Amino acid sequence: MATRTAKRSSSDDRRSAILQAAATVFFEQGYAATSVDAIIDRVGGSKRTIYSEFGSKEGLFTALVSEGADNALSMLAVEEIVGRNLRETLTQFARKLVEVYMSPMMIGVYRAIMAEAFRFPDLARAFYDRGPGRASFRLAEVLEEASKRGEIEVEDCKLVADHFAGMLRDNTHLQVVLGLRPPLGPEAIEEVAGSIVAIFLDGIQRRTASGG
Repeated sequence: MATRTAKRSSSDDRRSAILQAAATVFFEQGYAATSVDAIIDRVGGSKRTIYSEFGSKEGLFTALVSEGADNALSMLAVEEIVGRNLRETLTQFARKLVEVYMSPMMIGVYRAIMAEAFRFPDLARAFYDRGPGRASFRLAEVLEEASKRGEIEVEDCKLVADHFAGMLRDNTHLQVVLGLRPPLGPEAIEEVAGSIVAIFLDGIQRRTASGG
């Protein structure tokens, strides 16, 4: 059992190293110019290892996106949100998603896909479906459940989920992707997540006392 666990851990570490190297090379060279050989030069190993694990260069790119989405969506897993109110759930999800957006791996992915989307529309579609689209769909499900509990009153949960995701992918994220500022640190991520959730749930219009 210990040997099997050690092998699995070693395999996971190797997969993570390949993905990290691929993200760096995609960022530096762009998707089209990146070759599997360039990734191997960075991380070591063989083509056989990469092709057996990911199938192709496109499979490697979509695996990067899926891993980022898996990381963020872990905060919306059923076992994670049981017993939490919507504010707590959204805050945890916002924090995790902004962390993912600010990671070097996902910054590299965003830069690569923005440069190559028109040349590789299938890749762009896979990027959206595996990442942003998947996160928005799951968030819409969470909002539907909150609506049924009476926590919120929403007619189109998918539209509202898209709004929330858009708030998280804001000008700060764009500045980071463009290289105009460094990624946010943990304290700034916490502040941004809390601010976005507060605006999303409470709005910003001043409330006046009723009656009188």
